[in-house]
Amino acid sequence: MNKLLTISPSPHQHTDDSVRKIMYRVLLALVPALIWSVIYFGMDAVRVTLLAVLSCVAFEYLIQRFVMKVQTTVTDGSAALTGLLLAFNVPSNLPWWIILMGSFFAIAIAKLSFGGLGGNIFNPALVGRVFLLISFPAQMTTWPVSRMAETDAVTAATPLGILKGGVLSGRPLQELSGNLPGIDNLLLGNMGGSLGEISAALLILGGIYLLWKKIITWQIPVSILLTMAVYAGIFWLINPEKYIDPLFHILAGGAILGAIYMATDMVTSPMTGKAQLIYGIGIGIITMTIRLFGAYPEGVSFAILIMNGFTPLLNSMIKPKRFGGKQP
Repeated sequence: MNKLLTISPSPHQHTDDSVRKIMYRVLLALVPALIWSVIYFGMDAVRVTLLAVLSCVAFEYLIQRFVMKVQTTVTDGSAALTGLLLAFNVPSNLPWWIILMGSFFAIAIAKLSFGGLGGNIFNPALVGRVFLLISFPAQMTTWPVSRMAETDAVTAATPLGILKGGVLSGRPLQELSGNLPGIDNLLLGNMGGSLGEISAALLILGGIYLLWKKIITWQIPVSILLTMAVYAGIFWLINPEKYIDPLFHILAGGAILGAIYMATDMVTSPMTGKAQLIYGIGIGIITMTIRLFGAYPEGVSFAILIMNGFTPLLNSMIKPKRFGGKQP
């Protein structure tokens, strides 16, 4: 009798969608931002993306085929998506061997060691990114200048890096404003950063597509970005000479990429809307705490991974209404 019922890991969805459809639709949503990053960073963006995607697919196939000796799942698109998201989180001038190490860590350690898609606790691409950031901080924080930038410089700091450096040195915000990009550049690029930081407008466009296709829900991205805005807004109102406005924090760095494409990962995020709101608020609070008071200029990756660890607790505490039963 016990064999008649099989309980599988989340996500539990009863629709005509499949894992393959979902993964390839997310990949499609990221294509405009990818094209824009190629325009800005040239063939280096192509190199990083191809290396990350192909190595993630290859590692998943080889480990499943020869180590785990199970049926391979590389055609479902999840490994390719992990590779693309990893590429979006690193500089376009990153050496090839560091990209391979990040791909291996993301697939072998963060995904397959937990049994594969559906069993992993943490977002694999973010685990790979944080591993590289801790292991190779110099290479992971050397950002190339866009090909469209009117400068002879080879590298440039990210907007959040400029802001953090100025605050730590005690310089007033007004003095830094000349080096910080405006809202138009935050939306369209023309600044230092990773592939996924220079195209906020196109990332938002892709997010609208995912909402339309019901691949993601509004609770997580809205709660993250709204919490960040409120948190940043409070300090901005208290001391506008030291703290920058909320819109800058939302558009700068990896906030848009993280909120729409990484925190919403079905495997590592909560199932119910109420739990997703709590999850998103937690990510927003941790992100802004790191940005304003931590050693790193950016905190999105750390925040998402920390809240990934709370997902099982949120799922157990806030359960969906049982079919035909009462909400506990």
